[in-house]
Amino acid sequence: MEHKERKFHQEVNFLGNAQDYLREFVYGGIDGAVTTFAVVAGAVGANLDISIIIILGFANLLADGFSMSVGAYLSAKSEKENYTKHKNIEYWEVDNIPEKEREEIVEIYKQKGFEGKLLEQVVDVIVSDRDRWVNEMMKNELELIPDSKSPFKIGLATLISFIFVGFIPLLVYVYDFFKETTFDLFFWTSIFTGVAFMVVGALKSFINQTSYFKSIIETLLLGFVAALVAYYVGDFLETLIMNGKL
Repeated sequence: MEHKERKFHQEVNFLGNAQDYLREFVYGGIDGAVTTFAVVAGAVGANLDISIIIILGFANLLADGFSMSVGAYLSAKSEKENYTKHKNIEYWEVDNIPEKEREEIVEIYKQKGFEGKLLEQVVDVIVSDRDRWVNEMMKNELELIPDSKSPFKIGLATLISFIFVGFIPLLVYVYDFFKETTFDLFFWTSIFTGVAFMVVGALKSFINQTSYFKSIIETLLLGFVAALVAYYVGDFLETLIMNGKL
């Protein structure tokens, strides 16, 4: 019984931890679907062979996915380093110029409406603990809040979602490559990708606490416009090349 209860708590903790990275998963998925769908649309507009579409699609999927995940990792790491740097500065100031730092706490709590004896009591409590004092300065003076999320997991969630969702626009073409079909590949790719946009749009709405309908429409429009531009660019370039003007 004890073993089952421990296992249950581990599963709950895992799911809760995974939910912390839902934002990265959603935005990585949106970027993956948009960029890969645009590549496919551009290749279709240029009347490229299915094998070329697959090569271009996977090259984009892996290269852009890796690039985006590295960018997300470095950005999160930089924010953590920036927080640590400013926290060390606050510790130095508390240790070396405590009078000035105490006055800053007084000013902060005056602006919150504290005054007189109550103000002095609140300030005394805060400055009596070095860590509490520094944390108060970080939050109320510098307006910096620590992020408990791992930069590595942020990058990993971004990579996984980019590749997973970004593969959807290629799915029909990969299937057709191994088992030739007769249906309109780009039509069904558009349908599947549209469904993917709707799902990630709904998740984006959940994260940002906005309207489901608005979020889904915005995501669909983003993908549609990107694909439309890519399609006509591909078509235009193919026309120039075929006419010998490029």
